Amino acid sequence: MVPDLVARLLQVSSMSATTAQPVLTPAMRAEIEAYFPRYPTRQAVTLPALHIINEHLRHVPQQAIPELAEMLGLSPAQVYDTLSFYGFFKSEPCGKVRAWVCRSISCSLRGGEEVLEALSQKLGVAPGHTTADGKVTLEFGECLGLCDFAPAMLANERVYKNLDVETAGEVANQLKQQADGKGG
Repeated sequence: MVPDLVARLLQVSSMSATTAQPVLTPAMRAEIEAYFPRYPTRQAVTLPALHIINEHLRHVPQQAIPELAEMLGLSPAQVYDTLSFYGFFKSEPCGKVRAWVCRSISCSLRGGEEVLEALSQKLGVAPGHTTADGKVTLEFGECLGLCDFAPAMLANERVYKNLDVETAGEVANQLKQQADGKGG
């Protein structure tokens, strides 16, 4: 495991010299820089900066790590440390809609695992993956804090409550419409 991490960090460190075109756009850089006065150190801006990159690109490409590190005055290893700690960030693009089906104890007891399986079948994608058309990434999530409405799902900022297997087809269609900008 450690040799893999070292190899990846060395690869990331060398990317700044080999990346032909910057990953961070001027708009992304401006959004990140707007956080500088709000935090005591540039290192404290790492997590908000990763969220900005993720919001713009639907993932955080490895090539962004040395660029962000340079902006923040950090080593690429420090940025990668934060990036790899959070399962939220992916290195490959996610769907336009990222749907997390809760699998906490409340949701599991009320059929959350079955809802995830039904949505997986209706969307034609395994949990943790993105549909072929790039519209929906289906994932399991840990507690969403919606135990009163279990099982629940969060799709981008839209909350789905009291889900069941019978309505999975309708919910799958809603997720696709949401990705097309036609709903929620």
